[in-house]
Amino acid sequence: MSRTVAGAVLAFGLALAGVPAGTFAAPPLGLPPVPIPADNPQSPEKISLGKRLFEDKRFSGDGTVSCSNCHDPAKAFADGLPVAEGIRKQHGARNSPTVINAAYYESQFWDGRRPSLEAQSKDPFLNPVEHGLTSHEPILATIRGDKDYPGQFRHAFGVEPAALTIDHVAKAIAAFERTVIAGDSPFDRYLYGGERGAIPASAIRGLDIFRTKGRCQDCHSIGQTTALFTDNKFHNIGAGFSRIAGRYLQVASAFRKARQQGKEVDKSVITDRDASELGRFVVTLRPSDLGRFKTSSLRNIAVTGPYMHDGSMKTMEEVVEFYNKGGEQNPFLDSGIRPLNLTAEEKADLVAFLKTLTSPQYANLAQP
Repeated sequence: MSRTVAGAVLAFGLALAGVPAGTFAAPPLGLPPVPIPADNPQSPEKISLGKRLFEDKRFSGDGTVSCSNCHDPAKAFADGLPVAEGIRKQHGARNSPTVINAAYYESQFWDGRRPSLEAQSKDPFLNPVEHGLTSHEPILATIRGDKDYPGQFRHAFGVEPAALTIDHVAKAIAAFERTVIAGDSPFDRYLYGGERGAIPASAIRGLDIFRTKGRCQDCHSIGQTTALFTDNKFHNIGAGFSRIAGRYLQVASAFRKARQQGKEVDKSVITDRDASELGRFVVTLRPSDLGRFKTSSLRNIAVTGPYMHDGSMKTMEEVVEFYNKGGEQNPFLDSGIRPLNLTAEEKADLVAFLKTLTSPQYANLAQP
């Protein structure tokens, strides 16, 4: 069988399984190859299984919440809400970031408390505000009692129901999430594809501002051949820190004490609005990390609002103005965050550029 025919057969099989097109193809324009861990190689069976697990509402305390509630494919794998909404309509303290291109992050969650998609995928199940389970056992029991799951796990992992663990579940979900990638935006076609007319003049001016006066590229990196639009680091820009202004030492001390007493970080930052503002500190316990949050990729930003770790900014214009004024002052503000003195036209051009980062499969979600 020729490579072309074999590829067509594989693509047809994946489509029947509901697996995204391009799963095993070269990465889209503007993106590097997706990092795949050696202990969790991709396969059509595993990806298809992961998609089903991602969408299964039975893995929650009241049978109403799946991963896709907060990461809805119809909403660019986000939820459009300021903060996550879980079982019984409870609200957490953090915004649900899109899963799109999450495979490229070097750590997961806003504070980077998990090193991989596999590790991240297990936490929401046990969070009282999100899926609300007290252990992973109900998930495994549901899978073992399901008509189709045992066979799917057997094909994906070669594991029998009795030997199934939550790590198998996590690996399948992560395998599916690694297919949720998107590039080939008008920006990519302009910069990497040589298509000069792919973006308007205002966006071209905005790209220049992004790289120079706006200093956006310092954290939202653009490379010579690819652009992740994140440095995979953590920064204090001041967003949300005013919530604990004047009390941050007390809040940090209380969190440190709770952690020493065994309280889990995941539960603290989702259920406690004050603790949520501590940022990377909840992982490292270093005072220098207070209020630092992971740099989000800007790809598809026009369709994944609201913005910031607390969902406090509704529009891109609001975000640009926030940076233009130099963030929100606090004792731990990054030294690179300072007033930009952009003109009204420059701010408009910067927003025009950000709108060109929308991939074609999500363009229908963009506001006119």
